[in-house]
Amino acid sequence: MTKPATTVAAEYEESPKPWLSEPADPFAPAPRVPRRRGIELALIVVAVLLSVYGYCDVGLAKNGTVPPGAAGYGAGLGVLALLAHLAVRGRAPCADPLLLPIGVLLNGLGLVLIYRLDLETPRHLAAPAQLVWSTVGVALFIVVVVLLRDHRVLQRYAYVCVAAALVLLTLPIFFPAVNGARIWIRIAGFSFQPGEFAKVLLAVFFAAYLAANRGALAYTGRRIWRFSRLQLPTGRVLGPIVAIWLISVGVLVLERDLGTSLLFFGLFVVLLYVATGRTGWIAVGLLLAALGAFAVGTLEPHVHSRVEDWLHPFATIEAGQGPNQLSQSLFAFAAGGVLGTGLGHGHSILIGFAAKSDFILATAGEELGLAGLSAIVILYALLVERGYRAGLSLRDPFGRLLAVGLASIVALQVFVIAGGVSGLIPLTGMAMPFLAQGGSSVVTNWIIVALLIRISDSARRRHTESGEREKDHGRPTP
Repeated sequence: MTKPATTVAAEYEESPKPWLSEPADPFAPAPRVPRRRGIELALIVVAVLLSVYGYCDVGLAKNGTVPPGAAGYGAGLGVLALLAHLAVRGRAPCADPLLLPIGVLLNGLGLVLIYRLDLETPRHLAAPAQLVWSTVGVALFIVVVVLLRDHRVLQRYAYVCVAAALVLLTLPIFFPAVNGARIWIRIAGFSFQPGEFAKVLLAVFFAAYLAANRGALAYTGRRIWRFSRLQLPTGRVLGPIVAIWLISVGVLVLERDLGTSLLFFGLFVVLLYVATGRTGWIAVGLLLAALGAFAVGTLEPHVHSRVEDWLHPFATIEAGQGPNQLSQSLFAFAAGGVLGTGLGHGHSILIGFAAKSDFILATAGEELGLAGLSAIVILYALLVERGYRAGLSLRDPFGRLLAVGLASIVALQVFVIAGGVSGLIPLTGMAMPFLAQGGSSVVTNWIIVALLIRISDSARRRHTESGEREKDHGRPTP
């Protein structure tokens, strides 16, 4: 039955008409990005409490009592975290609230695992030195957050950074090898690994150079094959950055530092892909990586032995020589099961001299189990994701590439180390970020977190400012 015309007209008048709704008030305040510093502080408190709980749990498991230094450990870690939080609150109030708590929790857990292994080697204590290096790392974190007001300042010093990186990479050649690799500088009982600092400097250089030449890299040059989408840029544009990369990787090969070589290569390929948007660079990178790994693994005796251990992890057991480090690591993961044996109840110290550095992830896998190990990996994944998020929120190419590069350093390093100790890829001898013993590593990772915090603050702050400018654009002039 058809409705009368008067009824239809009345319903039309009463119905909502979105096209006739009043426009948005141009004088309304622009939406502000919440700072969430309170959430950051709450997460930091949770991270410190979890670390102190792990420290006490280790003491109860090994000695039946709470360690006498538990209060001092908790107070020291809490003060460091609080100072870092105050620096972020004062100088980077719009920064991502998850970056600092993740760093505090990973660093605290690393101190717990190192202390747990120290109880098995009372003559070779590493936890006190690691706590000192953590203090230095947090101090540098505060310096970067306070003094570096804009990440774009680093773009001016791109060539200074690459020169300093090459010097740092070259210095270990003149010092004796340690465990088959020349990656350490030891002077008067003091030692550090310059390659850890060089990776941040090279990330700054790669980001600055690719940001300045991204157009020429993406849209100029010749195609390699007739039907290929891969376009090779001109030598004038691609030559300098390839030369720097070849020099750095060549020096690392001479030093037998396969892990850092793989890290630099992956960083170069990732940033080149992000700068140009061409997937062909990923294929070329994988091909070159495979060829390089095959050549080095075949010709270099030190690397070849690691490849053999990877291919045959139980060969020494079958030969009656006992388990090697990789097989002990696999046994530790298997013993941990799903929930782990509990802190202090494992036997990963049997891995040997690298239990506190290269193979500390095996201790986490044995005593925290698959559940604890998955939680650690999720923390790293979340740290990398927040770095990528900060980069994607920026409009300037340098900041975007720098954020992606710094986050990729953490991602590649975790993959290389986790893959090595679990038998997925050959061992490379790198340090797990924040967890493993190593002063240079923990200091460098705190600098990376500081730079990501500065970049995320700039991204969120500019989002707020752009919203305010859009609101002010329609405001009439008084």
